[in-house]
Amino acid sequence: MRGSGGSPIAFEIHGITLALRAADCERILVRPLTHEKTYLLAGNPNVGKSTVFNALTGLHQHTGNWCGKTVSGAEGWFQHRGERIRLIDTPGTYSVDAETAEEAVTAEMLREIPHDLVICVCDATCPVRGVALAIELLAAGERVVLCMNLIDEAKKKRIVSDLAAISDRLKIPVIGITAKKKRTLTPLLDASADTIRCNSQFHDISHAEALEIASGICKETVSMPENPNRRDERIDRILTGTVCRYPVMIVLLLLVFWLTMVGANYPSAMLSRLFSQICMILHHAAETVHCPQWLSGALIDGMLRGTGWVISVMLPPMTIFFPLFTLLEDIGILPRIAFNLDSRCAKCKACGKQALTMTMGFGCNAVGVTECRIIESRRERLIAILTNALVPCNGRFPALLAIVTVFFAGDDMLSSFRSACIMTGLILLSVLMTFTASALLGRTILRGQPSSFILELPPYRKPQIGALIVRSVLDRTVFVLGRAVITAAPVSLLIWILANVSISGQTMIQRFADLLQPFGAMIGMDGVMLLAFLLGLPANEIVLPVALTAYLGQTALTDYDSFSSLHTMLTSHGWTQLTAACFLIFTLFHSPCATTLLTVYHETGSKRWTFAAFLLPTLIGILLCTAIAGIAYLL
Repeated sequence: MRGSGGSPIAFEIHGITLALRAADCERILVRPLTHEKTYLLAGNPNVGKSTVFNALTGLHQHTGNWCGKTVSGAEGWFQHRGERIRLIDTPGTYSVDAETAEEAVTAEMLREIPHDLVICVCDATCPVRGVALAIELLAAGERVVLCMNLIDEAKKKRIVSDLAAISDRLKIPVIGITAKKKRTLTPLLDASADTIRCNSQFHDISHAEALEIASGICKETVSMPENPNRRDERIDRILTGTVCRYPVMIVLLLLVFWLTMVGANYPSAMLSRLFSQICMILHHAAETVHCPQWLSGALIDGMLRGTGWVISVMLPPMTIFFPLFTLLEDIGILPRIAFNLDSRCAKCKACGKQALTMTMGFGCNAVGVTECRIIESRRERLIAILTNALVPCNGRFPALLAIVTVFFAGDDMLSSFRSACIMTGLILLSVLMTFTASALLGRTILRGQPSSFILELPPYRKPQIGALIVRSVLDRTVFVLGRAVITAAPVSLLIWILANVSISGQTMIQRFADLLQPFGAMIGMDGVMLLAFLLGLPANEIVLPVALTAYLGQTALTDYDSFSSLHTMLTSHGWTQLTAACFLIFTLFHSPCATTLLTVYHETGSKRWTFAAFLLPTLIGILLCTAIAGIAYLL
């Protein structure tokens, strides 16, 4: 219907009448509605399911929450045959029966998310459990395509599967792929597009029955040598053996920290100089436009300089540590570490999986707290959450390294090695304190027996370097750095205000430091250091810069040019090796950052447990520093 003169034009779409001018109608691009298909990706843990997901979706993916739970997963999309396919990655599961937290989430996603197809990913080197899961999905009425991944590894182990025979037995497509080789994915997508729902021969079947049927099918269709995992067993005799397991773990830890510390020095210095230049340029621009000095000082010397400091000291170590951590994870070493430490965790009334969450805490305590979801028992999960901050996160490493180098390691050719050794000793102390605190909690307020420990040890695999870098940088480094910047900017502004507002000739930061001086002396430090730890609550990276700002009476966060200049500045304000030792201990054991505390509250939903996570490491740090200072004063 047209108005007078042919404009406006009224038309109906989806039951709604719209009126638009004729000129606007000509600019509207009309496309026919297309149906978007949804595929769910299911499979056992450690079968390469995430690799399949990443290969199919590429960069077209994001993290989301489903089923009203605080469980995140990956969702992405891809194009095939002109259709847009939505792909959702479900948590790893062995069965559709909800016996663990991951299986419960997967089962609920299968029920609640409308989908057209389930791609069941199976490990071709040990196919029985994957085939059993496919049988359970068929029994539940799902439309299934079985994806036999890791065909290349199976060939190396001389494991051959008759895919046609398996397909004939299950009455579904069975496609062999190597997920890291994208050309092998085309047959999988073609089979997924062509599959139609059929009547399943499996009905009301239990997990045990599915395993029995799958074992029979694989016995007839899969041929393998007598011991295809001989290589993995040889390596396990070293990594999990009685004699070598702990020395190997310590050596790996030493190597990771040494590479992180040595590799981060130069890029950190370059970033620091870059931000200094940016601040100088912005100051010149502010003077040119006659910007008020207080405003330029607050924004440039306060927020920008402080945020730049956090980025300079945080970004280089994280871009080295997280890829190394992910490398150990991809190779299959981290699950062995959990296996080695399970007996120690059990003696502390905790779960062996806490070793994994504790290790993740070295990168970021907030990430470590989030990873505690893998622990099924609520009691053991709380123990892991409350003690995670007892291991130092990446944000504490620069200050630890600086003080270790300045006061204990020296500046000769062997200084890097000595620093790495001392740092490893501090890390081992934090691990020991984590076990001690876990045992204390497990025998008092969180009393109970340790649950059964079930953890699959994946085969040793060659890592995919490209995917490893993308995952470690995007999922961990950028995520953690973004949160640190958000919290560092306002606190940098607060520090600038405290350093620039004076009362009776004394700045606010000096007044607060004087108030804290008696307590600081009791624990072997001074009021300036205590104030620095308090103001460093949003980001541990700024503790040492805050202290230097207060010592030197500067109006903005202050950096040090070299370790020798840092030594001069600190010793001129009364620092000794005792002060340095107490600083190191309190840096290890003090309140987690604000981001970690918010994460604890998000995971527990309790202010009481969040306060406990704040109080536990702080009390440990105060008691240890008081004991060290007291013994030193007596001697």
